[in-house]
Amino acid sequence: MTQTQTMPFPWFGTHPFTPDVQGFFERLMALPKIMEIARRIPKGCTPSEIVYEEDNLRLLRYTWGPEKKYATPLLIVFALVNRSYILDLMPAKSVVRHFLRAGFDVYLIDWGVPTYGDRHVGLERYIETYQHNVVDYIRERTGQEQINLMGYCMGGTMSAMYAALHPDRIKNLILMTAPIDFSQRESLLSLWSDERYFDVDSFVEVFGNAPPQYLQFNFQLLKPVTNFVEKYFNFYEKMTDERFLEEFIAMEQWVNDNIPVAGETFRQFVRYGFQQNLLIKNQWPIGRKRVNLRNIACPVLNLMATADHLVPCGQSRGFNDLVASKDRTSIEFPAGHIGLAVGSKAQAELWPKACDWLAQRSDPLDDE
Repeated sequence: MTQTQTMPFPWFGTHPFTPDVQGFFERLMALPKIMEIARRIPKGCTPSEIVYEEDNLRLLRYTWGPEKKYATPLLIVFALVNRSYILDLMPAKSVVRHFLRAGFDVYLIDWGVPTYGDRHVGLERYIETYQHNVVDYIRERTGQEQINLMGYCMGGTMSAMYAALHPDRIKNLILMTAPIDFSQRESLLSLWSDERYFDVDSFVEVFGNAPPQYLQFNFQLLKPVTNFVEKYFNFYEKMTDERFLEEFIAMEQWVNDNIPVAGETFRQFVRYGFQQNLLIKNQWPIGRKRVNLRNIACPVLNLMATADHLVPCGQSRGFNDLVASKDRTSIEFPAGHIGLAVGSKAQAELWPKACDWLAQRSDPLDDE
C-alpha cells in the first residue's frame, strides 16, 4: 500500500494533496490592502516641529499631548544607525507618547544622513558640537539649567559620554540597551569586530562611511532564521489580518530605512569600544578630553533587555557601578533590543515605570 504524502508548500492544506485554494486566494486578494497600508504608514506618528537645525541634524520638539507638568525638559538621543522614529513608531507603540502623556516637554535628535563628505566626522563633532549645541539650545529655550537625557543603544553610549563630560547640564540620565562594557563577548558583533579578524582602518579607507547595506546585513545575520525565514512564514499566515499588517509594515519600513555611519565615527566606535574597551577604563578620547564615567553623579536609570541579541545585558549592567551616582536603578526587562521600545509588554509595563521614575526626579512647573 502506497503512503500518501503532504505537499510541503504553505498554500496547501494539511490533507494529502488537498490544496487550500480558498486560503491562497484570500491572501492573494489581500495584496491591494497591503499596498494601501504601506502607503499610509507614516515615519513617526506624533506631531512635532523642527526647532533647531545644524548641518544634517534636526531637533524635533513634540507638540502633541496634555499640558506640561514638569519644567525639566527631556532630550532623547538615538543611535547613529537606523532612524529614530522607532521610538515613535505607532500611537500604541510610542515611547515618546508615554513621556508626553506624563507631562514632559520632549525633544528628539534626528541626526540626518551623513554624506561622503562627512566621512571624517568623529564622535567629538557629534558629542561636543552637535549634542552640546542642542543641549544648550534647549536650556536657553526652556530657561532650565539642567535637562533630562535619554539615549538608546549607541545613543545611550553617547549620552553617557556627554553626561560625563558635562555633568552640570544633566539632571537625570536614562540609558536604553546602551553598550558600555565591551569586554562582554556574548554578542556576535563582538566576535566580528575583533581586531584579529576585522581591520577597521582598511574598511574605512575603502568605503569612506560604513555602508547601510553592510550594517543591516550584519544585524540580520545575528538572528538569521528569524530574519530570513520565520518572519516571512508568519507574514503569509497573517496577511489577511489588518492590524498585524500595520505593525509588520511599520517595522519593516523602519528596519529597511538604513543610513550610513560616518567613517571616522565608525572607526572610533569599533576601535575604542569593541577592540580596546576604553570606556570602562575612563580612557575613551573625545578630542583632547578623556571620558571619565565617575563624573556622572546624577540619578541613573539603566534599562536592559534580557533577550537582546545586539547589546546583551552584560554590556550594560556594569554601568551603574562605574558612576558616582548614589541614585542608581537598573531594570532588566524580558524583551529584545527593539522589543524594549515597541513590544506590547514593554509599552504596558516598562515605560509607565520609567515615566514615574523620571517624574519623581524632575522639577515641576511653577503653578504661577
